[in-house]
Amino acid sequence: MKTLILTISLLAALTLNKNLSAQVKRTPASAGRAEYIEVEKNVKLHVTDLGEGQPVVLIHGWPLNDAMYEYQYQYLVKKGFRVIGISLRGFGKSDRPYGKYNFDVFSDDIKVVLEKLNIEKAVLGGFSMGGAVVTHYTAKYNGAHISKLALFAAAAPSWKQRADFPFGASDEAAAGLIKTTETNRQQLIVDFGNSFGATENSLSAPVSNWLASINSDASPYATTQSITALRDLDLRPELAKIKIPVAIFHGTKDKLCEFEFANQLHKGLKNSYIVKFENSGHALFLEEMDKFNTELEKFAKS
Repeated sequence: MKTLILTISLLAALTLNKNLSAQVKRTPASAGRAEYIEVEKNVKLHVTDLGEGQPVVLIHGWPLNDAMYEYQYQYLVKKGFRVIGISLRGFGKSDRPYGKYNFDVFSDDIKVVLEKLNIEKAVLGGFSMGGAVVTHYTAKYNGAHISKLALFAAAAPSWKQRADFPFGASDEAAAGLIKTTETNRQQLIVDFGNSFGATENSLSAPVSNWLASINSDASPYATTQSITALRDLDLRPELAKIKIPVAIFHGTKDKLCEFEFANQLHKGLKNSYIVKFENSGHALFLEEMDKFNTELEKFAKS
């Protein structure tokens, strides 16, 4: 009887050891890439990091987050790129600490992410407010870690009208928008959505609802602070510092960042060209998705 019990115990131990060994030897299914990157003490940014190959880094618009590039991620990975979307602090799944939300902070954060991921010679793209962010980043850091710049419906070189710049939002419109972020952000998101496409019917109801859910997820404080920083930002003096190739994508029917922004950027960026999206408003990455994706691929490979 003792011998039988001992035999059973040994068999059970061997089976357990075999199972443990199998678990230890498992090949990891993930690539081991971090989903969150710490940019300063107690502040982490959410990063979507997919694919292999030449890096393409994408910065979202206001008040969106990196989820907006869902259909660019899918396309670029298939085409052999490593595509990285960064949610700025205060947006999406990134941390939303109390403190500054301006273009120096956003640029500094991007620099840390690119350094920690060992990214070099990337194509850096930015949409709307993100276009202003990546323009400032490129000028401030002399194109560190990147080789090309792509601007998508950029809120640049100046989102607000100035004495010698009659384009963009008036002082009154900018002040009203900022006030609405503080008093009726939910209605602002609805109004913003209605103006996002070339027409109110350019985007399907499911897509409009998806975008609204992304916008709603932003920190209210970061939403107000970042649009206030955009109001005060004039990138025109910085454009001459940018020497790398620049592609300017812009919808001719954009009601949020008028097409003249693209012309002004082209004038200030000597090594640039414009890609017109004749059937798009602000949502060119959705309204003409196939053209957007193929033109971005072409620019990255050129």
